Amino acid sequence: MDAEPLIVPLAAIREAQSLLAGVVERTPILESRPAARAVRRAAGVTLADGNLHLKAEHLQVTGSFKPRGATVRIRHLDAAARSAGVITVSAGNHAQAVAWAARDAGVHATVVMPVGAVRAKVDACREYRAEVVLAGETIGETWARMEEIRDARGLTFLHPFDDADVIAGQGTVGLEILEALPDIGLVVVPAGGGGLACGIAAALKESMPTVRVVAVEPATSAALTRALEAGAVVPVEHSSIADGLNAPFAGARTLAMGRRYLDGIVLVSDDEIASAMRFAAERMEQVLEPAGAAALAALLAGRVPLRRQDRVCAVLSGRNVDRDRFDALVAAAASFDAGDDA
Repeated sequence: MDAEPLIVPLAAIREAQSLLAGVVERTPILESRPAARAVRRAAGVTLADGNLHLKAEHLQVTGSFKPRGATVRIRHLDAAARSAGVITVSAGNHAQAVAWAARDAGVHATVVMPVGAVRAKVDACREYRAEVVLAGETIGETWARMEEIRDARGLTFLHPFDDADVIAGQGTVGLEILEALPDIGLVVVPAGGGGLACGIAAALKESMPTVRVVAVEPATSAALTRALEAGAVVPVEHSSIADGLNAPFAGARTLAMGRRYLDGIVLVSDDEIASAMRFAAERMEQVLEPAGAAALAALLAGRVPLRRQDRVCAVLSGRNVDRDRFDALVAAAASFDAGDDA
């Protein structure tokens, strides 16, 4: 199959940005001297002062980047689909985003989540007035239950990552980075199914081809890596503490866009993710969920090749984690050395 129809064009991402204006937050770009020192130490490269930036999507409404794509998808529904209602499957952040965007649009939403989903995410979906169905020990089992309900009720499925509208919405993060940092050289972004990473990469590469975009996946849940290696959609059974990145597969669209736009994918361990959460809390005063800390983890662990003149931006993608789980992960995590070097 020709990959061209699977590529989300820059025009669609720009249209999504116009649609989202005043609806979702234009999140800030943060700087952290301790993080910059730790990244320099890990990479062995003397990054220029002020050249490490952090796109704070964890400060987005609902606590993650996901409302961007969910809002665009729901706004494009026809009248019949809006009347019947929508359904999605998610470990949490996409479910929350769909619930929030559907409530805003006056559309009934059903969200199907694994039985072990983070309680704070489940509660938030209910607070946004979505119908929550807990089913399955794994996201694959949960997905199967979603399909049963979708078919029985005639609902419109809102894909968490492999959808043109969703990818266009997520790609608006890339446009915001470029507008704030027009000389950006490298963007590091977490990937599960790949919607965020591929949307950002398309927005950046089509606007400024010289920028590099590197995706980060958990080593035990690397759906996009496996798809790119195989050249096809393949199921992934393993899982990570980063529940937001535990996609059961990367889809045909994210596979095609990843192949075209990504400059590489690096893998991080769960221990490195937990240590990045600890670093963000202790040295940056930012609460990140495991998925939200993946890009930072890759930089702190020295996984991403850096160039001295690069202006680097890491995407902090979410903050939705139960307090008890956060405390347990951070307490058991090793510390990244920030050092005191200039």
